[in-house]
Amino acid sequence: QVQLVESGGGLVQPGGSLRLSCAASGINFRFYVMDWYRQAPGKQRELVAKILPTGGSTDYADSVKGRFTISRDNAKNTVYLQMNSLKPEDTAVYYCHAAWLGHYWGQGTQVTVSS
Repeated sequence: QVQLVESGGGLVQPGGSLRLSCAASGINFRFYVMDWYRQAPGKQRELVAKILPTGGSTDYADSVKGRFTISRDNAKNTVYLQMNSLKPEDTAVYYCHAAWLGHYWGQGTQVTVSS
């Protein structure tokens, strides 16, 4: 049974930081492309960041470049999203996604940026 479990969301003030984690089980994690998506109320789900299996290549949405960093620890089957300089427009539910032999989603974690 495949499980992706996100954690680390919460309420933070503008300019603050959060670190999201996604722990994977039931997949051969080191072969999977891992992504973070987000979905704000009334908006479509959008890709935030992507990291290839070896961790050597990453890609980001223009809106988060220079502020967010995606990383992975293949020994721990975990992908991270470090979010700095958070803005109110970063408020969304953040989802972990795994792609290779199938596509799998986590349940999401809420990030709220507000003063």
